[in-house]
Amino acid sequence: MNTSAAISEQRDFAVNSGSLKDVRSFSRQVFEKVNIDQDLKDELVLAIAEAAQNIVKHAYKGEETDDKMEIKISLKNGELEIGFFDKGRPVDQGNVRHRKIDDIKPGGLGTFFIQQIMDAVVFKEGEKPWINHLILTKKINY
Repeated sequence: MNTSAAISEQRDFAVNSGSLKDVRSFSRQVFEKVNIDQDLKDELVLAIAEAAQNIVKHAYKGEETDDKMEIKISLKNGELEIGFFDKGRPVDQGNVRHRKIDDIKPGGLGTFFIQQIMDAVVFKEGEKPWINHLILTKKINY
């Protein structure tokens, strides 16, 4: 694919930990169409998987649901935008923070990784039927 070409792909995923493998596969497939550094592709897939995991863990508290989360990846004019849409509990932005980096224990660093990888992390109120809309953006130089 031409590096300056725009891409826009979206897919719905089950809201459970088992779908995270599919989220990573979808993300990798999209990024294979773009001529960017493999390390950056890996970082972007990590950020997407962490954000999806946060939806499962926090918006739905790991509860069983038939809801789907939608992930949309678009790249236009060197601006990558990744949108996450879900119908879980509304996000309280005041509660979104990572634990201290020197607190050695598993978990709790997804938000830290996302913020390190992406240029911007924005929560919006979702347009109907969605409740939450998370937007990750990154300037891509190719």
